[in-house]
Amino acid sequence: MTPVLFLVVSLAGGLGAVARFAIDALAARLVGRRSRWGIIAVNVTGSFALGLVSGLASRGIADANLAAVLGVGVLGGYTTFSTAMWDSVTLLRERRWAASAAHALGALIGSAAAAWLGFALGQG
Repeated sequence: MTPVLFLVVSLAGGLGAVARFAIDALAARLVGRRSRWGIIAVNVTGSFALGLVSGLASRGIADANLAAVLGVGVLGGYTTFSTAMWDSVTLLRERRWAASAAHALGALIGSAAAAWLGFALGQG
């Protein structure tokens, strides 16, 4: 990785993190502060986008540098598996067993399905 690409990926990661923060804040205003929908939406849309970028890269439409900036940078900063799993732990701590299981499985399955769909669309 060149120094310029390193810098661009780093800045792109910051932009992704800001986008995640904004979407989570918007969801909190629309649905309620204790809602976990913002992070779920971020992870599902980010997984779709990474699948799409990967599919386009596999066809040679997106070169390796662009894929790194978008995939590692923007989408790496945008998505957050750890926050989604912490939300599941929070539900466990509140003794909301079914909600915790549904949240964890929904986040995982929804994100995987979105990544698959994005990749399929990117491959054409």
